[in-house]
Amino acid sequence: MEHQQASLFGTGAPALGDLGGVRRTGLDHGAWIDTLPGWLSGADELFAELAERVPWRAERRQMYDNLVPVPRLLAHYGERDPLPDPLLDQARDRLSAHYGAELGEPFATAGLCFYRDGQDSVAWHGDRTGRGAKQDTMVAILSLGAPRPLLLRPRGGGPTIRRPLGHGDLIVMGGSCQRTWDHAIPKTRSAVGGRISIQFRPHNVR
Repeated sequence: MEHQQASLFGTGAPALGDLGGVRRTGLDHGAWIDTLPGWLSGADELFAELAERVPWRAERRQMYDNLVPVPRLLAHYGERDPLPDPLLDQARDRLSAHYGAELGEPFATAGLCFYRDGQDSVAWHGDRTGRGAKQDTMVAILSLGAPRPLLLRPRGGGPTIRRPLGHGDLIVMGGSCQRTWDHAIPKTRSAVGGRISIQFRPHNVR
C-alpha cells in the first residue's frame, strides 16, 4: 500500500498535546463542535503505521438495485478489541478523562476510515445507529494525513459549515449533533494524498 509523503509539520516522535486548548462552537438545535488543531504532533509516524498494519476492509453497500463499492477503506475496533497502536489507547483515555463529566461515560470504540485519494469520500450522514438516534452523545475524530474539509449542515437543510481538518487535528461533535445535523467528507478533484480518520465513540453509538 502506498504511503503519504512525509509532512513538513508531522515529523518527529508522535505526541498528544493538552486538551485544555479546545475551542467550542455552538450550533443550532443543541449541537456543538469542539476543535483543536495539531492535537497530535509527529503524526507522520502514526499515519504510516496505521496505513501499513490496520486490516483495512473494502466494503460494498446496496444502492437501489446495485451493490456499489464504499469509497474508502474501513476498520472497526470494538470495546474489547486491542487498538492498532498504543497512542490510540492514550488518545481514547485522554478524551474520556477530559469529557467524562460532560459525557457521563468513557469513549469505548474506535472506527477508522482510510481516504486513499480525493475520490474517496463519505456522503452526508449522522451517527444515528444505536443511541445517537435519540440521545445526546459525542463523537471525537482525530485526523491524520492530507487535509480534507469536514462539512456540517442541519439535518432539515440550511447553510453548510466547513471545518478544515489537517494532520493531527481533533474535532469533537457533541450535544444533539448526530441526530440534528449531518456531516460529510466530499470528493475533490485536487491532487491530495491519503487521509486516515479515527473516530472514538461511546458504547452503542455508530
